[in-house]
Amino acid sequence: MSSDPTTFTCPVPLAHYPHVLMAHGGGGRLMHDLIQLVFKASFANPLLNQGHDGALLEAGGARLAFTTDSYVVKPLFFPGGDIGKLAVCGTVNDLAMCGARPLALSAGFILEEGLPMDTLQRVVRSMGDTARAAGVPIATGDTKVVDRGQGDGLFINTAGIGLVPAGLNIGPAAVRPGDVILLNGDVGRHGTCIMAGREGLAFDTDLQSDCAPLHNAVQRLIESSVDIHCLRDCTRGGLATTLVEIARARGLRLHLEGTAIPVREDVRGACEMLGLDPLYVANEGRFITIVPASDAARALDALRRDEQGAGAVRIGEVKDEQPGLLTLRSEIGSTRILDMLSGEQLPRIC
Repeated sequence: MSSDPTTFTCPVPLAHYPHVLMAHGGGGRLMHDLIQLVFKASFANPLLNQGHDGALLEAGGARLAFTTDSYVVKPLFFPGGDIGKLAVCGTVNDLAMCGARPLALSAGFILEEGLPMDTLQRVVRSMGDTARAAGVPIATGDTKVVDRGQGDGLFINTAGIGLVPAGLNIGPAAVRPGDVILLNGDVGRHGTCIMAGREGLAFDTDLQSDCAPLHNAVQRLIESSVDIHCLRDCTRGGLATTLVEIARARGLRLHLEGTAIPVREDVRGACEMLGLDPLYVANEGRFITIVPASDAARALDALRRDEQGAGAVRIGEVKDEQPGLLTLRSEIGSTRILDMLSGEQLPRIC
């Protein structure tokens, strides 16, 4: 439920939201409005109002990050991953974006009657393999079965806790004019793989989702003593929506250099065929880092020493004029404003 704390005007009557939810899984303006008008209005408290990828808690002298997410991706299996790998990586990454070292996960399964046992075993094995490779145990869980036709096969909810180093305060509030925006690699692969699978598209190249745990790359940043102002993974809504949220939350302009943003040619071509913008296509292994300009070179060096940061680049900067906007300079030198999507560009991608 992490979202920027800005209150938006509801674009449709609240009574229409059940229909919106059937068409849109989240990540656009409609879901942000829903969070503001329904969930935050009812649950408002200082922890929720932090507007981070997870809540930061104090417990017994330790600083903990706590997060949860649910996974409804369709299809269950896709090039480079599956719903099980996605569930582990997504929650590990939300903890990492708080600057936390993940300690443990929970796993809740909603199974539809008639789900093939070999499908379930394949997903669960993938979750176990991914968790062990990340060094984050699945410590507890729950399983429920719903009637045939009520669950679309398999849904997963995961929650996670992590330990945040003392003195580390990462979030939009720390962003300052003059900061630079770094990205750990090419964008748009995950959402493109999902949509290509649904549409039966084939590629000449080995296009796979970027789904991966990011906590080790973040840990390298922390250990390099970079002054990290903000971290955010570019999941639903893609790179553009992620940065719009930060710009609005902080009240500053974030400016991107379009030619600096890496997009694979096969992803760009698929997006053109499908009528998609790669900057709004979901990622599951990509995140932005905002740091002072003086720390940019050191941050890039730290990221590039990790497998998940090998393609790290500088893509933009933070400015104090035109507050709350995300702008992009194109290849021909013109500048345009990037807004949040009015709906979800690709539903059911995570």
